[in-house]
Amino acid sequence: MSIFESIVIGAGQAGLSTSFHLKRLGIEHVVLDANDAPGGAWQHRWDALTMDDVHGVAELPGAEAPARDGQRANIAVPATFADYERDNHLPVVRPVHVDRVIDDAGTLVVSAGEREWRTRTVVNATGTWTQPFLPHYPGMETFLGEQLHTVDYPGPAHFRGKRVLVVGGGASAVQFLGALAPITETLWATRREPVWRDDDFTPEAGAAAVALVEQRVAQGLPPQSVVGVTGLMLRPQEREAERLGAYDARRPMFERIEPDGVRWADGSFERVDAIIWATGFRPAIGHLGPLHLRSEAGGIQLDRRGRGTTAVRDPRIQLVGYGPSASTIGANRAGRTAAKGVQRALATIASGSLG
Repeated sequence: MSIFESIVIGAGQAGLSTSFHLKRLGIEHVVLDANDAPGGAWQHRWDALTMDDVHGVAELPGAEAPARDGQRANIAVPATFADYERDNHLPVVRPVHVDRVIDDAGTLVVSAGEREWRTRTVVNATGTWTQPFLPHYPGMETFLGEQLHTVDYPGPAHFRGKRVLVVGGGASAVQFLGALAPITETLWATRREPVWRDDDFTPEAGAAAVALVEQRVAQGLPPQSVVGVTGLMLRPQEREAERLGAYDARRPMFERIEPDGVRWADGSFERVDAIIWATGFRPAIGHLGPLHLRSEAGGIQLDRRGRGTTAVRDPRIQLVGYGPSASTIGANRAGRTAAKGVQRALATIASGSLG
């Protein structure tokens, strides 16, 4: 069996960017993608999400970003990714659901069911979409209404006429309330008091937010999303929900869930027909478990004080779309950094110092 110089796992923004830069460096590789079609996680977003609604999709290296218009995001972005793969002749193989990556006497073996690939290096670009985080609350299994996570959100029209509780203090929760409050009754619950920004989100503010995530990754702590440390802002399409008081009515987290609603520690009760858990995601890195990359602090420590993409515990492994590179802009930059990291690891392997 031939041995690739590198294998990229995942063909979202970070994976495609990495493949582009690997190809420019002449590094033999293949991209393994779990989806049936191009588009990464974007193809699974709800139909009501348009390019006007998203925070922004950065252009891939050497290409233009999708237009900010009323087109459905789950059509516009996958079409852009498909064109990019074709135009740049990127070696994407799909669908491939990677189960695990192991070290076999210095060679990395990437397994997907009965199929396997052997490689000198791996770039993990699996993102977070496949690992939704759903906290457990007493009684949630008794709830007779509907419970959905962000990954299952069908769009606002589905909830018309229902009393909806949105749980979570991030940007997704704010967007859901913005879409739902004008058409139905909403409630909002968060673990912590939301932190709102009332100033412009400048490049300096963005850099400061990324630096906070970098600090965690540098220490080997589990990463927090960049969006999670920037604070919340309302867009024009959420001003009507603000006028209706959807954000002012925020309550702390309830104590338990009952068949027809939720109850707080003080005994107060709210009837709800549906609960939307906008409670975020975790990195999809379970398949890397056999490599023992996690630090004692629970995360994967990256080089360059958290600004790099190389796993400190194994320089053959690069992580993109992880921690500070979780945004689309960060993913593009990380793709180039990862390709150079692969190049360095291959040079070290060739010298006999690694692997």
